[in-house]
Amino acid sequence: MSLVLDLNELAQCALHAAQAAGNVIQGFCGREVEVFSKKGGDSLASQVVTEVDRKAQDAILEVLRPSMDLYNLALLTEESEDDGSRFEKEYFWCIDPLDGTLAFSEGENGYAVSIGLVARDGFPQIGVIYDPVSEVLWHAVKGQGVKRNGQHWKVTDRHDTLTFTYDRSFEAHPQFSSLCHTLSEVGRELGLKGIEALQYGGSVMNAMHALENGPGCHLKLPKPEEGGGSLWDYAATACIYEEAGAWVTDVYGQRLELNRRESTFMNHRGVLYAVDQELATTITKSPFFTQ
Repeated sequence: MSLVLDLNELAQCALHAAQAAGNVIQGFCGREVEVFSKKGGDSLASQVVTEVDRKAQDAILEVLRPSMDLYNLALLTEESEDDGSRFEKEYFWCIDPLDGTLAFSEGENGYAVSIGLVARDGFPQIGVIYDPVSEVLWHAVKGQGVKRNGQHWKVTDRHDTLTFTYDRSFEAHPQFSSLCHTLSEVGRELGLKGIEALQYGGSVMNAMHALENGPGCHLKLPKPEEGGGSLWDYAATACIYEEAGAWVTDVYGQRLELNRRESTFMNHRGVLYAVDQELATTITKSPFFTQ
């Protein structure tokens, strides 16, 4: 029989696991790594995997497996087959051992370790993000706020422009220019001087950069084909955003389905991260989304 869940104990496990994976990743920085292809979405980023992803995952699971046995937790991780146990058990670890693999393989910044604990109903309970480049460790526990490198942390608006982060593949989207124009108008409506649009790496670091460089947002549009990020790209950041008092939903204002049965991909309804509800509401009420 599993014990009553201790979120703080599990958060500490996730922190240790993220740092263990970060140590693995740092050990490969500047070295040539073997790059493989895998079945993914329609973007190059979703099809690339390296030996580092797999070694980082091994490091994470070595730390987390005792907690899975103790608390009867399921597992969903990018580099292993989805066994469906997340629909049967009350909670599951949701892991991306190296989000931003493409950036890492090209020697660029913007990659991170992402570990979330999600309830069967799809509500995030724990979020841990580790950036091995800057050695910044964020974590959140449901109902307890956010910590950055062990210190309590809150969102602050640091700029007079709107930070808009997006995935690399979005630059080729036919609506990219139109959305950037819309967000510039949103920024001016909110008293800002326009936008700074940038591609900061994988989904995880895109979301965290928008949160740390507010007012900011990270947005993915819905699309019919597979791709657009997966459950493990959003589980941890969703928890951190919620505990920071920020905004995370799909582009229709509905909560993210962080335990989808149909697919692990999140392309069906898009994603909207924003530093606050006012920004999110102004974006979704713009002509871009309402016409």
